[in-house]
Formats: sequence, structure tokens, C-alpha cells
Amino acid sequence: MDMTEFQQNCYNIVTDPNLSPKQKSNLLALAAENNLPYVDLDSETKQALDERVICDMYEGHAPYKPRYVLPDYAKFLKQGSDYLELEPAKSFDDALNMLTIAYHHVPSVTGMPVYLGCLDQVLLPYVGNLTQADLYPRLKRFWIMLDRNLPDAFMHANIGPTDNVISRTILRVDRELKQVAPNLTFIYDESITPESLLNTAIENICQTAKPHIANNMMIKNDFDEKGYGVVSCYNSLPVAGGGSTLSRINLKEVALRSKNIVDFLQNTLPFYCQLQLNLIKARSAFLYEKSNFFQNSFLVKEGLIDANRFAPMFGVYAMAEAVNILQEKSHLTGRYGVDEDANELAATISKQLADFVDSHEIKHAWQGKAMLHAQSGISTDRGATPGLRIPYGHEPDPVTHIMALFKHHKYYASGISDILTIDETIKTNPLALVQICKAAFKFGFREFTANISGNDLVRVTGYMVRLSDIKKYKQEGSRINTTFLGSEAAEDTENNSYLCRTPRVISHEQVMGNR
Repeated sequence: MDMTEFQQNCYNIVTDPNLSPKQKSNLLALAAENNLPYVDLDSETKQALDERVICDMYEGHAPYKPRYVLPDYAKFLKQGSDYLELEPAKSFDDALNMLTIAYHHVPSVTGMPVYLGCLDQVLLPYVGNLTQADLYPRLKRFWIMLDRNLPDAFMHANIGPTDNVISRTILRVDRELKQVAPNLTFIYDESITPESLLNTAIENICQTAKPHIANNMMIKNDFDEKGYGVVSCYNSLPVAGGGSTLSRINLKEVALRSKNIVDFLQNTLPFYCQLQLNLIKARSAFLYEKSNFFQNSFLVKEGLIDANRFAPMFGVYAMAEAVNILQEKSHLTGRYGVDEDANELAATISKQLADFVDSHEIKHAWQGKAMLHAQSGISTDRGATPGLRIPYGHEPDPVTHIMALFKHHKYYASGISDILTIDETIKTNPLALVQICKAAFKFGFREFTANISGNDLVRVTGYMVRLSDIKKYKQEGSRINTTFLGSEAAEDTENNSYLCRTPRVISHEQVMGNR
């Protein structure tokens, strides 16, 4: 029987031998959404989107839910929920049970929650007389439940910056289980966090590549008193709000369409920034004005999120390729991440992007603006380095790496991340990694992330995969939704695969020189 293209796509999904019924259901829903007409765009914006100079991250043709949702879970536990027919939590067990229920009702681009809350702060009021020995089995069962029921590596929990029994127990559990999900960020604040807790977090990184370490002293300045959460890969967004949509500019493609550096800065980059802004406005307008999400969601009605606290994310990627192309077109020899003139050009580009975002108001946006984001790439990207990272396999030593990139971090309020791949010898001297982390924050890094060579659990662009799962994925699939993304990302053996990252040894001289 002849089938339409849409029917063939659906048929391919339902007959895929490596997908579970739940995974097939999610993909069928996305296929149905993408069979709808696209939101209204002008011809120039549509052409740029079709050519993928700008990219909508394949969120769907008709956005009916925000990309990232960050509920106020503390308020949820305190007040209960009429919609979910739940009384306020009275005990620690109540709190864990209520969170387990709530997570199934929090939408996102993945169909699963990308934010689990700053769990130590959310759960501490319900500890009561429970000891660490009492909390450990409860949190371990909770952690296992998250990975098994919500098997998505973009699901993200936060802990910190205070030292407390919940954060230390979660670090212990995460280190023992070595699960892909949930992703984890430790919020570090040098004025609050004791050195011993930072040391424990770094020791975890040596075993599991988790957690990210977030520089609270820097990040908090971009948000209000309600605070922020780190979600998905490493995205900082307002609590009780989130990210409404994410679009990104391929800076490499913009550079290819430019005559030289001057033409790029004065003409082509502003042109495509405006087209990306058009795309963001069109998608935001549909979400806010036609989808009825903010009019009907119980999360809004019960005060767990506020429509005015969602920001569209203005993403960019392939900075490395853009700078190198522009250097060549301008007859300059410097290379991104290595030479000062190339690095200064990159800093100029970041500042211009930040100035553009700051100077353009958006109707449906927290504080009336988009938030600039160094987007970490998607699994099908080829020949384009994620965000502002140095191309994999060409990374310098860790200190030079940090010095090449720190100037950018102040501009990217909704997230920028690099991944330092460190030789496994660091396991015998984790304090050296502590010193590198603190040096990065001193210079102005927004977030510190590291992979350790030799581990099964690794970061791809920001989310987690197990190499052992990747190895067997094409033969038997995976219960974890994001394994296939890691499998796709591993296939680019040229310069976009996390398998091409070069492990670096942290020398004694580097540590002593940055104290």
C-alpha cells in the first residue's frame, strides 16, 4: 500500500526494533506535531531556517509547551496541590512521594522534567529527626526511581551551596550508583561552601563526571531574589519560570557568508541575529497566544510557575569554526583557542552578540529580553564545534584552555560550558582538580565541568552517557532515551565526537602557578 511521507515516517518509528513502546510513543507525538504547518515566518527568516544558518532545535512546528520548565518545588511541598489532590508534605517520606508524583506532570521539550529542584534546599525542611543512616536508603531508592522511571539524561538536579546532610548523601549515592540520570550540578559559593564539600564534589567527578560545578558568586548576579536553577545540560534559568524556546545561530555558516571580519561584524552577523530574533518572537507568540499552555496549566494556576518568568534562549554555536574562517578570509594566521588575536576576535563577537540581545525587547520574555546561550550542539551536527568550545582533539593544557575562554562567560547568562578532559591519573590527586576549578572561577568561569579518561560514564555535550551503553545500542537499543543521541554524536570521528577529546595531565607546576 502506498503511504504518504508522514505515514512512512510513522511506520518506520513503530517498526524500529531498537525502540521501546514508550520511546515510539514520544517519537510519534513529535511526528504528529511536525505534520502541522510551521508557525508564521517571513520569507527571509524561513530561508535562513531552511538553510540551517539559524536552527529551531527541532522543538516542533507548533510549540504547545515551554522548552524548559522550572517549578517552585518548595512551594509545591508547602502548599500541596488541588489539581493532584495532594495535601502539604508533613514528613520526608511525604516530600519524596510528592516530588515523584509532580515530576510526571512537568512538561519539557523531552517530555520529561529537565529540573528536579535544588533538592537539598527543597528537602531539608522535612528531615526532622532523621539521621544520615535513615536518609541514605530513602535517597538511594529515590535516585534509582528517577533513573528507571524518567530515563533521560537531560533531567537535572541541583544541590548546594550550603553544607548539609542531604547534599552529602546525594553525592554519596550518585557516586555509588554511577547512573546516567539524573544529571547533577553542585552550586558552589566560596563565601558559603566549605572546602571539604567542594573536595567531595570533585572526588565524585573523578568517578562519575558528575556534578557540574556552578559558580554561584557569578551566576546569581544575573537573576532576582527567587533565584535560578541549572537544567538540562547546563542551562541557568529563573526558578518558577524557565526557558520558553531555544533557537541557535550557526556562526560557521554566518562566517562562510561573510567577505571578511569587518563584513561579518557589520553586516552578516547583525542580519542573522535579527532573523533569529524573528524566529524566537514567532515561536514565543504561538506558545503564549495560541497553545493555551499558560492559560490552562495547573502549574500556573497554583503559582508554581509564572508566565512572566520564562525567557527565550538566544543560542549560538560553532564559534571556533567561525573565527578560523574569518581569520583566513582576512589573511590572518591565528587559530581559535591558541592565538591571542583569534581569541580576541571571538571575545569581540561574544560582546556584539550580548549587546544585540540586550538592546532588543521581546514581548513574551522575562525582564523583556532573551538570554544569550552558548548552545552545546546536537548529535547530528557535523563539522561544527559545540558552543564556544575549542575543537575536540585540539585542546591545549587545562590552564591555557581556561585562559583562552574565560572572557566569554560573563556574556552568556543562560549558560556556557566547556568540558576539560583530564587524564585518569588525576584520581590519585583530586586536589589538583580542585585547584584548577577554583582558578577557573577566579578568572570568571561560570561553570566548571570535567571528564576523566578511562571512565564508563562520560559527558557528551553536557548530558551523560555510558560508553558501554553506546557500544551495544545498535544491537539491542537502550532503556535510556538519550543513549541514541550519544551514539549519533560518537559517529563524527572528524572533530565533533566526544571520543576525540584529548585527555590532559594536570602538572604540579600548573597547580602551583594558579594558586
